Amino acid sequence: MANTDLKLLGGWFSPFVLRVRIALNIKSLEYENVEATLNPKSQLLLQSNPVHKKIPVLLHGDKPICESRVIVEYIDEVWNSGPSILSADAYDRAMARFWAAYIDDKFFVAMVSVVRAEDEEGRKPYLEDVEDALVTMEGELQKHCREGKGFYGGGEIGLVDITLGSLMCWLSVIETMSGRKILVEAKHPGLVKWAERFSSDPNVKGLIPETEKLIEFAKALKMKWKAAASAK
Repeated sequence: MANTDLKLLGGWFSPFVLRVRIALNIKSLEYENVEATLNPKSQLLLQSNPVHKKIPVLLHGDKPICESRVIVEYIDEVWNSGPSILSADAYDRAMARFWAAYIDDKFFVAMVSVVRAEDEEGRKPYLEDVEDALVTMEGELQKHCREGKGFYGGGEIGLVDITLGSLMCWLSVIETMSGRKILVEAKHPGLVKWAERFSSDPNVKGLIPETEKLIEFAKALKMKWKAAASAK
């Protein structure tokens, strides 16, 4: 389906932008991918998202939609003839939103704190939070696997899969930078297999950034944060 009036303001490094790109692929939507300049931020980004001034922003004609989970749900509602990202069942939708929020509030926040930490001692409590979140998500996944489902969304990728899966490339960055393997089969057998299924899915394959490029980006971020802290 051709949608030349769809434009995505994003950045190759952003897991939140990745979520939107996966959702657009699931719906087989054509769109223009615009790498937004962030330093300084482009005028288009500032006009499209004046509240948070962040990517991603989906431009549907002259209408900007902001925040990745909001955008994913918008895509699912507007283009409802394609595969569903959220269940038609109200309870299942509520549970998907609950777990998506948990992933961002617990897992993502801990991951950012690991990247920000200056040394091993500073990383330790946040790495524990990351591992705790993975254990929790392993338990939730096992419920779905017992029901014969390969994804949190059932037989196909859904909101929870998109939310968690978009962060897995950054988990690889954390593992490399900390010298510690976190996602291991002994602790997370279901998640290890799920991650393989997710990354090889046709709607995801080819979108995930290379770990080496993300590591370089993370190092640049740390230098920027350190300079900003020194300037205070």
